[in-house]
Amino acid sequence: MHPLDIDQLRTLVAIAESGSFTRAAEAVNKTQSAVSMQMKRLEERIGREIFAKAGRGVRLTDDGERLLDYARRIVRLQTECLATFDEGDLAGRVRLGLPDDYVDRYLPEILGRFARTHPRAEVTVICEPTDMLAERIAAGDIDLAIVTEAKGSPKDKGRRTIETVRTEALLWVTSSRHAVHAEHPVPLALGRPACNWRRAAIEALERGGRDSRILFVSWNSTAVGAAVLAGLAVSVLPESALRPGMRVLGPQEGFATLPACRIGLMRHRSGEPNPLADILAGQIRQCLDNLGLAAE
Repeated sequence: MHPLDIDQLRTLVAIAESGSFTRAAEAVNKTQSAVSMQMKRLEERIGREIFAKAGRGVRLTDDGERLLDYARRIVRLQTECLATFDEGDLAGRVRLGLPDDYVDRYLPEILGRFARTHPRAEVTVICEPTDMLAERIAAGDIDLAIVTEAKGSPKDKGRRTIETVRTEALLWVTSSRHAVHAEHPVPLALGRPACNWRRAAIEALERGGRDSRILFVSWNSTAVGAAVLAGLAVSVLPESALRPGMRVLGPQEGFATLPACRIGLMRHRSGEPNPLADILAGQIRQCLDNLGLAAE
């Protein structure tokens, strides 16, 4: 059995991410006819149709979607492997964005590891909400972003694929020294209206017939946590973000189970090689996969 051609798989990924054969051809520096021929040979190799007609364009078939999943993993592993052995004394800059919800928990391990392996590289860190980071990724202002995935959507507004790298429980939290969760209506400390966690919390309370009021709003998770620890309000946090002095609430206290918190990785794809971003992306995957949950 002949092995899969990594160049063909790379082109398949480019088609999926760019949305067309024409843009993919530009990304992989080939002619459109060469891209079409590569996909024809790839279909012949696996003995399945990868694309089907959809109006004037094409779409991936179910078999094509399955192959795309493997292609992304194979291409990513090859890129990381080559970067590891070819990196030498890499210098340069890589730009990383993430919401401040994840800074305390994830960033020390990520930056520490990257600094040890690439002491001459500069990392620029930008802390903003997920939707603003997605805009920066699309504009090419940052290379990587750790983001919170919206429920049921593998795409951010159709612009970029989000790769899930970690899943945690999203929990109701209150102060362990106060009983603010028993108040009616229950006071809440949450993010701004566009925040996925805020929407999930309010929807859960409404389904349960529990009255609530927004008492405190902030983009900053540390500020929201301070309102919780002060006994002023109830909030929602991913499991790894629990802090000493917080108590988890559940259905027995009238707080329904919330949807899981999916943490994803976004990449800016410019078509130009970016070995530092490739290496940092690989280390982020490993760090988030290896991190345990916060101590109780």
